[in-house]
Amino acid sequence: MAACRLVSWYLTVFTLLFLFCYRITVATDEIERQANQFFGSGHTNNWAVLVCTSRFWFNYRHVANTLSVYRSVKRLGIPDSHIVLMLADDMACNHRNPKPATVFSHKNMELNVYGDDVEVDYRGYEVTVENFLRVLTGRFPPSTPRSKRLLSDDRSNILIYMTGHGGNGFLKFQDSEEISNVELADAFEQMWQKRRYNELLFIIDTCQGASMYERFYSPNVMALASSQVGEDSLSHQPDLAIGVHLMDRYTFYLLEFLEDIHPASQANMNDLFKVCPKSLCVSTPGHRIDLFQRNPRSVLITDFFGSVRKVEITTETVKLIPNISEKDEKLTEEVMLTEPQKYVEQMPVAEIIHQKPKQKDWHPPDGFILGLWTLIILVFFKTYGIKHLKHIF
Repeated sequence: MAACRLVSWYLTVFTLLFLFCYRITVATDEIERQANQFFGSGHTNNWAVLVCTSRFWFNYRHVANTLSVYRSVKRLGIPDSHIVLMLADDMACNHRNPKPATVFSHKNMELNVYGDDVEVDYRGYEVTVENFLRVLTGRFPPSTPRSKRLLSDDRSNILIYMTGHGGNGFLKFQDSEEISNVELADAFEQMWQKRRYNELLFIIDTCQGASMYERFYSPNVMALASSQVGEDSLSHQPDLAIGVHLMDRYTFYLLEFLEDIHPASQANMNDLFKVCPKSLCVSTPGHRIDLFQRNPRSVLITDFFGSVRKVEITTETVKLIPNISEKDEKLTEEVMLTEPQKYVEQMPVAEIIHQKPKQKDWHPPDGFILGLWTLIILVFFKTYGIKHLKHIF
């Protein structure tokens, strides 16, 4: 009997130890998995090159496309110092713009993607094939300012977004020149040879966009396009007040997807591939991942659209308000306790995109009141005669 109890006790202890070790192993594996996912890309900084290649007012949507992506990457943490923004035309200051200093991406005119802090690095006739290739390869004249340079290294993840008018194997710049898919592929190879990127994400919204990544041969390049060879990339959101379409379909749904992304989001590239199915885009979006070394499921959206933040861990207390007396410190704490701070409430862009247009206040047309009084006087005159007309006044 005593032997059976002893065996039972040993089995219980062994089971408890096994369960304890198993839980530790599972927790360790989970921590290791999260760490590998966090450090999987191996990059230490992020850059973005955003290019609109079209001029003229009827290409308003291409500027709105680029500014929408610009707004999203800034919101997710990439600073202006790491963004090269190229706009071939200034729609915000165009004399046809009914609302100067604005560029809208939705027909309700609720979302101004131009904003108050846009930093355009190349504008107007500076947006050329030559300057674009110089930005990628780093072959600048010595006089080129720092703000117009892509100062990336072998630990940089780079997002390159392009939009404009294109065809099978080329993209037009300002209707005067074009860049071919071979030139673009060779530029990416120069970047790889010169150790100018760790991983590169290329997105293009143009007609027959998939033809632009067919010739890529450099490693660690992932590419997305809004349309296949032989297909047009269609516009979206026509606006009667402005007289043009406000965005292209692919970028519109890309923006809608990015609005749900935050810096700690776990959304991956497979989610990005599905942002605009053919039922929404009408064209057939494409992507190419054979040159990319990692599985798209393990690549977070923020690896390219977000920014790596440097964190320093310290055990010391850091006072954010220096040279403050104890009395003032107590007063500050009391004010902070009595007056809580909060952010200004803002309407999410997802709600803006799906909301109905605002109903305009009704106002009577010009001359309506005068015509109404004339009708009243005529009816009164016909009914009572001219001798009772004095009772009206």
